Amino acid sequence: MLAFVSIAPEDHWEHMSAEIAPLVKMIEKSGLAYELGPIGTTVEGEPEAVFELLKELHLFMRGRSRRVSTLIKIDDQVDRPPGRIKDKVESVRRKMVG
Repeated sequence: MLAFVSIAPEDHWEHMSAEIAPLVKMIEKSGLAYELGPIGTTVEGEPEAVFELLKELHLFMRGRSRRVSTLIKIDDQVDRPPGRIKDKVESVRRKMVG
């Protein structure tokens, strides 16, 4: 499963990197593959592990902010092996050549 997540504390709209850094540490600690992006992060893993991580991230931020906005987009393709987090991007790059 791939999941894109963007979590924002509604009471800290500017310079959120200090608020987001602990979330990235939590993702690293989970052991799941991830790609940090400018407006969100994509994680890859077994559905149970991904859902548990998403819940932990949201609740962590909720404990630090009066209001939290969490956006999640999931790509769950059963017959695909792990590694799609990199393969999907590389597939597009290969098609751009030529």
